[in-house]
Amino acid sequence: MIRYIRRAAAFCLLLLVALLVNAARVQLFEADELDGNPANRRTTIARYDQPRGNILVGDRAVTGSKETGEQLSFERTYLHGPLYAPVTGYASQTYGTTLLENAEDGVLSGTDSLLAPLPFWNEFTRGRQPGGNVVTTVKESMQRAAYAGLSGRRGAVAALEPSTGKILALVSTPSYDPERLSGTGPAVTDAWTRLNAAKSLPMLNRAIRQTYPPGSTFKIVTAAAALDARVVKDPDAATDTPSPYVLPNTRTVLPNEARGCEKASLADAIRVSCNTVMAHLGVRVGLAGMVEAAGRFGFNETGLRIPSGVARSNFDTDMSEDQLALSSIGQFNTTATPLQMAMVAAAVANGGDLRHPYLVDRLTAADGDTVQQEGPRSYQRAMSPSTAVQLQRMMVDVVENGTGSNAAIDGVTVGGKTGTAQHGVDNSGLPYAWFISWAQAPDSGRPAVAVAVVVEDAAADRADISGGGSAAPIARAVMEAALEG
Repeated sequence: MIRYIRRAAAFCLLLLVALLVNAARVQLFEADELDGNPANRRTTIARYDQPRGNILVGDRAVTGSKETGEQLSFERTYLHGPLYAPVTGYASQTYGTTLLENAEDGVLSGTDSLLAPLPFWNEFTRGRQPGGNVVTTVKESMQRAAYAGLSGRRGAVAALEPSTGKILALVSTPSYDPERLSGTGPAVTDAWTRLNAAKSLPMLNRAIRQTYPPGSTFKIVTAAAALDARVVKDPDAATDTPSPYVLPNTRTVLPNEARGCEKASLADAIRVSCNTVMAHLGVRVGLAGMVEAAGRFGFNETGLRIPSGVARSNFDTDMSEDQLALSSIGQFNTTATPLQMAMVAAAVANGGDLRHPYLVDRLTAADGDTVQQEGPRSYQRAMSPSTAVQLQRMMVDVVENGTGSNAAIDGVTVGGKTGTAQHGVDNSGLPYAWFISWAQAPDSGRPAVAVAVVVEDAAADRADISGGGSAAPIARAVMEAALEG
């Protein structure tokens, strides 16, 4: 009898060991898979059982959380949602997260190890801390100036501090209220459907996710390439550009909207925006030289994050000479985000040293203690310091005596470049109006801000009046807000 009891006990012990081994297998090896299973509601319930941390502009939270009284306890709210949507993105119980809400989700949701009291604390406890906060580099007055300037038109503004790379404004219009997507139910589904069906694409972040042909604003990159390559030694000397200029190996004549472009100097070509001179200089620099120069400004970069991902700005690496000529004036396949063109202006303003753009100043715990501080870091040496000084002078001349006069600010040094990009079949669409610029107060040793503005479908009689008339006043308002301190 005792023998049978022992066998039964041994069998029970074996079963217990097997149970423990299986439990260990599930907890150690299958936990992540089970947590991520869409059928597992526990993860979703746990995610929304505490308030989410906030995104701040200055010392003011532009996000919040409210109790729902439902199974998913807390829902995201937004202050001035359309104004800051290109910065915050949305945090939706139905559709997930985007932009900063996505890039800094670990801190905002409390799961990031930065918030843990001890190393590996969250991994051992499988718990989380109260949601932390994300303090942005955005300046409210500049954000509002850009948003008001666009007035709901399709377009975008990006503004940087040239010496650090801080993103001071990031606006895209038309915009949307991310709070409409925060919860669950038919209202959220209907809002999602309407927003995605809208022809104006309000959920498209035009500042960092949309690329446009940059038109004549790209001539700053071509000018930098020509000066650095010593194709142009004296920017005030006449060039050998013929008029009319026929694109290489074609019978196509490249037109100028401006007058006096035959053999015009580089400085004059920038001031009045001569297509022929800049296209000819791009061909003389050559494909390899232009690709290298564009790359130093950030073109063709696929991994830029601010920390949200930024669309790749393009300068083709394989072109015929006629295509290179067009690309050198910001046409053909050349495309850029507004942030990329703000980087071009910032590189000139900062003496050729392009700083890495960033949108997050610091991350904090729920009590406000800083857990991670961001800071300036070099991105590329876009051009030599001497080339930057010459381009600064030329961009100032554009504002004081050329096509960018609408960006002038009394008593302030302002450099700019207008531009208009054709688009549509046979250039049938109304042009995109561009303006890039920078501003420096008279009592300051460094520029305060660099700005890029694009306005879609801005009608104009000639190429650069559109940029100067439609986009330059917006840039001026943003620069004025930056200079107010």
